[in-house]
Amino acid sequence: MKNKKLFIGIGIFIVLIILIIVIKNIGDSGNIVGKKMVDVYVATGGGKEDFLSDEEVIKILKNKYHINPVFDTWSNGKTITKPLIRETVGLGNSNIINNIASGKEYSVLSDGVSKYDALFTSDQRFYDYYKLAPNKEAGEADRYTVLDGGLTLNTPIVIYSWSKVVDALINEGIVTNNEGIYYITDMNKLINYILEGKSWSDIGLTDLYGTINIASTDPVSSSPGATYYGLLLSILSGGQVTSDNIDANLPKLKEFYIKSGYMNNTPADLFERYLKTGMGGEPMIVDYEKSMIDFANSSPDAFNQVKDEIRVLYPTPTIWNSHCFTVFSENGSKLYKALEDKRIQQIAFEKYGFRTGITGGNYDVKDIGIGIPKSITSTVTSLKMDVYNQLIDYLKQ
Repeated sequence: MKNKKLFIGIGIFIVLIILIIVIKNIGDSGNIVGKKMVDVYVATGGGKEDFLSDEEVIKILKNKYHINPVFDTWSNGKTITKPLIRETVGLGNSNIINNIASGKEYSVLSDGVSKYDALFTSDQRFYDYYKLAPNKEAGEADRYTVLDGGLTLNTPIVIYSWSKVVDALINEGIVTNNEGIYYITDMNKLINYILEGKSWSDIGLTDLYGTINIASTDPVSSSPGATYYGLLLSILSGGQVTSDNIDANLPKLKEFYIKSGYMNNTPADLFERYLKTGMGGEPMIVDYEKSMIDFANSSPDAFNQVKDEIRVLYPTPTIWNSHCFTVFSENGSKLYKALEDKRIQQIAFEKYGFRTGITGGNYDVKDIGIGIPKSITSTVTSLKMDVYNQLIDYLKQ
């Protein structure tokens, strides 16, 4: 009798343990335990590596959505000109990799290649352009059929500066302080100051040498730089770039480009230089809003040392740098929908500074400790690929 009770007790204990494990897994995943994990391969543009490798984001994708994302690094330009297969970047089928090295050509239509489920560009113009038929005369590669997609991560172009510089720009009527948020309300005047060669001392900044300048990455070789120059072109064109006004404004941009002097190739290098050299080294730079939020979260001690002197300026209007997700398969669609998870979107902004959705959302920014607006309302639309190509070609001349 005692043995029977003992076995019953052990049996109940084992059942309880199993129930606890099942309940825990259902609680963590929101799905039935044992659902098959799906590998999703994504050709991925830069600028979001830390977010996509975030431990909590990966855990949510795996536990809640049973997705194992594989993000392969691609430059935006190569997604147009090269076959969008893993072997192009040295991954996947080793035989095909060797054949490519020997000169054999492949495409997304070739047998045996490792195909992608999605493309995650870091520039909307490449997302828009990928949906068009390839221009074979220009050497563009065959493309996947696009099933779905859209704007997923956003961050606006901003200008980083310092308190003394911004105070001088306020006195010049170029910048406006609206409840602790700084807006460049007369961007045309600032552009003209640069084109006219005005010096910092002309606006009362006698500690700074040389002419007024805004450092940026090179628009010819850098997507952030190209986005910024696209914004400048839109502002010079009154918000609407047309075939009539672009020819009149390109020479002004070329002059602006020449006066800008040396340019970094990556925004990370420029932002680091801004922080390390201070007002004397980089009075004003162009970068993304996300850079400051990311810096505040990843290096709180360093951020606290400079936050009282740093100023974030929002051009009026500004322009979004939009990371867009392009779906090629059912698995790609699963990841696209999973990235809409509320917790993932919260992580995207709070830790890495990405606003999400088409309009960039409305965020609680009081804990950041620096002037960041809840929402971005004054923006211009991203320019089409042919306009950017015309702009960049002119700058190259």
